[in-house]
Amino acid sequence: MLIDGYDTLLLDLDGVVYLGDRAVPGAPRALEEAQRRGVRLAYVTNNASRTPAAIAAHLRALGVPAGSADVVTSAQAAARLVAERVPAGSNVLVVGGSGLRLAVRDQGLRPVSTAADSPVAVVQGFAPGLSYGLLSEGALAVRQGALFVASNGDSTMPTGRGEQPGNGSMVRVIATATGVEPVYAGKPDPPLHRESVIRTGARRPLVVGDRLDTDIEGAVNAGVDGLAVLTGVCTPLDLLTAPARRRPTYVSEDLSALLRPYPEVRHGDCGGWRAGWVNGSLRLEGDGSRIDGLRAACDAAWAEAGAGSAEEDAVKPVLDRIT
Repeated sequence: MLIDGYDTLLLDLDGVVYLGDRAVPGAPRALEEAQRRGVRLAYVTNNASRTPAAIAAHLRALGVPAGSADVVTSAQAAARLVAERVPAGSNVLVVGGSGLRLAVRDQGLRPVSTAADSPVAVVQGFAPGLSYGLLSEGALAVRQGALFVASNGDSTMPTGRGEQPGNGSMVRVIATATGVEPVYAGKPDPPLHRESVIRTGARRPLVVGDRLDTDIEGAVNAGVDGLAVLTGVCTPLDLLTAPARRRPTYVSEDLSALLRPYPEVRHGDCGGWRAGWVNGSLRLEGDGSRIDGLRAACDAAWAEAGAGSAEEDAVKPVLDRIT
């Protein structure tokens, strides 16, 4: 099985394990089996709005094995990043939800809500009810010289209703108003991966995600293997045109790939498919599962593009056969 090569799965949540209030089909079973085989499960999320306990309860309600200690959030990574740069007990203005406030407090810092409290740092994370008033307090504090840290820079996040604005979109309010760019703690930047390794003791982790620009780029930045699944944001076209810094080690339709051997992919060949270039366009021949066709096509596209990205028009001819 694919999971047999790893001791820890660092799993994204939105678009990988669940979509809103629904589990991704097959995810609970795959994760239960991985845990049964002795693989540590860590749920690593850029969403900083909820506490680890709340996230774990949500997972258990969906049939996914999880405890509070199994959840690693960008809020925790952001709070650690702040704590490493300011004196213990400092006031930190929290522009976010309860998960971020708890993470700040757990690091020995004092969460506050107004610039009048002279915070030494402003930390921002996604919260559904984020108000203009709190964003304004954050902007005032940053203008006064406070360190500006953001839990993550995701411009959107997947939900059961489609993609909605994420923390990266909300961060632009303070950044635009002050001219100050934040330090990011979440994927793809290193702090969240470091937090995950600290909390899990992982030695051979596999990062699993649905976003190439956060999950997979974060894995590449950390020098570890990554599995991209197609149950969230990522599309076959995204994979075919991915630059080197966003290419996963493995590609799968969903988490069920963890419970099977991964097929060999060499020189554009995979599972009965052969991909190659003809007159500047990607071509795919053969027969088999669509996911093996995508794997073959990605291998050929990435080899041709090198460190860059394949042109959309050049790879689109294969999409009808694999989607």
